Amino acid sequence: MSLTLKIIIGMVLGFLTGLAINIFSLNDNQVINLYFVDGLFDTVGSIFIASLKLMVVPLVFFSLSTGIASFDKNKKLSLVATKTVALYLFTTALAITIGLLVAIIVSPGSGLNLTTTVDYITPASPSIKSVIIDMFPTNPISAMAEGKMLQIIIFSIFFGAALRSIKDTNSDLIKIMESITNVVMKMVFILINFAPFGVFCLMAALFSTQGVGVIGNLFQYFLLVIFVLLLHGLVVYPSLLYIFTGIKPLGFYKKLRPVMLFAFSTSSSNATMPVTLKTVTQDLGVSPKIASFTIPLGATVNMDGTAIMQGVATVFIANAYNIDLSSIDYLMVILTATMASIGTAGVPGVGLIMLAMVLAQVGLPTEGIALILGVDRLLDMVRTVVNVTGDSTVSAIVAYSEDALDIKKSK
Repeated sequence: MSLTLKIIIGMVLGFLTGLAINIFSLNDNQVINLYFVDGLFDTVGSIFIASLKLMVVPLVFFSLSTGIASFDKNKKLSLVATKTVALYLFTTALAITIGLLVAIIVSPGSGLNLTTTVDYITPASPSIKSVIIDMFPTNPISAMAEGKMLQIIIFSIFFGAALRSIKDTNSDLIKIMESITNVVMKMVFILINFAPFGVFCLMAALFSTQGVGVIGNLFQYFLLVIFVLLLHGLVVYPSLLYIFTGIKPLGFYKKLRPVMLFAFSTSSSNATMPVTLKTVTQDLGVSPKIASFTIPLGATVNMDGTAIMQGVATVFIANAYNIDLSSIDYLMVILTATMASIGTAGVPGVGLIMLAMVLAQVGLPTEGIALILGVDRLLDMVRTVVNVTGDSTVSAIVAYSEDALDIKKSK
C-alpha cells in the first residue's frame, strides 16, 4: 500500500470518527472527551504537527544556505530571486482578482442588512514601517527560536551568499552543511511514515468539535470560496505550468498528492514544507539549488489561497452591511492584499490580520470578520492546499527557466 493511500485512509477514517462523535454528541461524554477528543486525538495530532515544525528551521537554514552557496558563480542569484518573487506576487494578485470578480458576479451576503454591532475584537494591524523593519533579524538565534521565517530566510540568504563568495577556500564547510541537510531530510522521511496516524488524529479532533453544521447560513460563502480555490488550483496553476514549461499538469499533480494531503490535514504551509521540499526535489525533478530557495520563500510569503478568501470575504462583508465599493476600492483591495501577503507573513494569525488590513483600507467594518470565523477553519484546509500547490508550480517554472528541472521526473 502506498503512503498516499495510507494517508487518504487515515484522513477518511478520522473524518468519519470525528463526525460520528459530533453528530451523536459523544464529546459531551466526559470520558470520551477527556480520553479521546482532548486526550488521544488532540495529543497525537499536536505532537505530529510539532514534529513537522521541528524540521522547518534547520531545514530552511541548511538547505537554503547550501543551495545558495552551491550556485554556479557564473549564474546571477539575483535573477532567480527576481523570477521567484515576481511569480509569487503575480499569482497572488491574480488570485484575489479572480476571487473579487467571481464574488461580484454571485454577490454573496446580499439581503443580510446587517449593522455594525457585531462583537469582535479586531486584530492589531502592524504599520508598513514596522513590518519592513521586522523582516530583518537583529539576532538570528532568537529568530530561529521564535520561528520568524522571514528573518530566518533573510539570514540564510545572507549566510549562503557569503559562503558562496568564498566557497573555493571553504569547500569543507559546505560539505559539512550538505551532510547536515541530508540528515535533516532523513529525519523527515522517518517522520512521514507516521503521517497516516497523525492525519487520522488531526481530522478526528477537528470534526468532533466543528462538525459540518457550522457551515449553516454561510453555505453560499463557503461554496463560493471553495469554487474559486478549486478554479485557481485546477485551472490557473496548470495553465501557467504548461505555458512556461510545456509540462502536462496531470502527471505533475499526481506526484503532488502527498503534499496536498499533508497541507489539507495540517492547514499549515510551514508544517508541510519538509514534505513539499522532499517531493519537489525527488519526485518532480526540481534542482535542490532552486527548491531550497523557492519552497521556503513560498511557504512564507505565497498566500494565494488566503488572497482568494480575502477577495470573496470583502465582497461578502460589503454586501452584508449594504456598503457599495467603487472600482478604485477594488483596485486598492488587490494592491493591499498582494503587498500584505509578503509584509505580514511572519505574524501569527496572518489571515485575519491581512483581512483586517484590507477591510480597513476600503472603509469596511472589520468586525464583519466575525461573520466568517465559523467556517474559516474548514476553508483554511483547502487554502493551504492551494498555497503549497502554488509553491511547487512556481518552483518548477523557475527551475525550468534555469535549466535545473528534470523533465522526465516532472511528467
